[in-house]
Amino acid sequence: GAEVLLSLDWERRFDHMQQHSGQHLITAIAEQMFGFKTTSWELGRQRSLIELDTPKVTVEQVKALESSVNEKIRGRVPVSVRELPVGDPEIETMRHRGLPEDHAGPVRVVDIEGIDSNLCCGTHVSNLSDLQVIKLLGTEKGKKNKTNLVFLVGNRVLKSIEQSHSTEKALTSLLKNGPGEHVEAVKRLQSSVKLLQKNNLNLLRDIAVLIAQDFKSKPAPEQLFVLHRKEGDSEFMNIIANEIGTEETLLFLTVGDEKEAGLFLLAGPVEAVENLGPRVAELLGGKGAGKRGRFQGKATKMSRRGEVQALLQEFISHRSPEA
Repeated sequence: GAEVLLSLDWERRFDHMQQHSGQHLITAIAEQMFGFKTTSWELGRQRSLIELDTPKVTVEQVKALESSVNEKIRGRVPVSVRELPVGDPEIETMRHRGLPEDHAGPVRVVDIEGIDSNLCCGTHVSNLSDLQVIKLLGTEKGKKNKTNLVFLVGNRVLKSIEQSHSTEKALTSLLKNGPGEHVEAVKRLQSSVKLLQKNNLNLLRDIAVLIAQDFKSKPAPEQLFVLHRKEGDSEFMNIIANEIGTEETLLFLTVGDEKEAGLFLLAGPVEAVENLGPRVAELLGGKGAGKRGRFQGKATKMSRRGEVQALLQEFISHRSPEA
């Protein structure tokens, strides 16, 4: 007998009603037009999908289906809910996947007048006009020879258009041209970036060779070579290691952020690298692997490069003949 105050999030409820009734309509028309049966559906936060029992749905079929469901919406077809007793023979004429074994009480039926009757316990609109519009976004490959049909209904279509328009305005401002030229502008930018990346890579290779040659030109090369460069990659470090040679020299090379994340390479005599590699990775807060005198990986604590250098220097001093 206690009284409670119920607060309903109507915007969320109406959204679910639109998507759910939209699913019923799409499912019914897809089966009538093409014989595609729905095996399941998913109500997503931003978009929903229907799993169709067919390996393929063509672009033309998607367009025809979208046109047909929107025609039904414009026709303002009524949607009603009624209840039938368990065992009523009419139930067997309706679209459903069977009742749960423990079902008790009347059976709830959702009717889209002249289009579909389906057993359902969900919330629905009272007229297809409440759906406003349905947009089929296309298909995705489903599981076990099935196809997922992605869709938006009603207010979600409006929100999608608003978001797309905002993106379009932002791109217009950034690219300095109209929406019709966005794709070509982005393609040109991509081509420019690829060319710059290629030129940058060639320069890094040249720098790596020069660094190695400078080290080798010294009268008495040191047993330990340490280098950090913010710009670079694994290839940059390996070129230096290849050019210097690792039979006698122990190399500790790093690229990336000086204090946070980056890449590292430890190269040198096989026994030394096998011994020191895991310890270097641990000090740098990273992981790595290696073989044949090289151990490389990713690091999260590049600020500890000094500790690694001290470790390597100590190792060299203990193995040198003068020690």
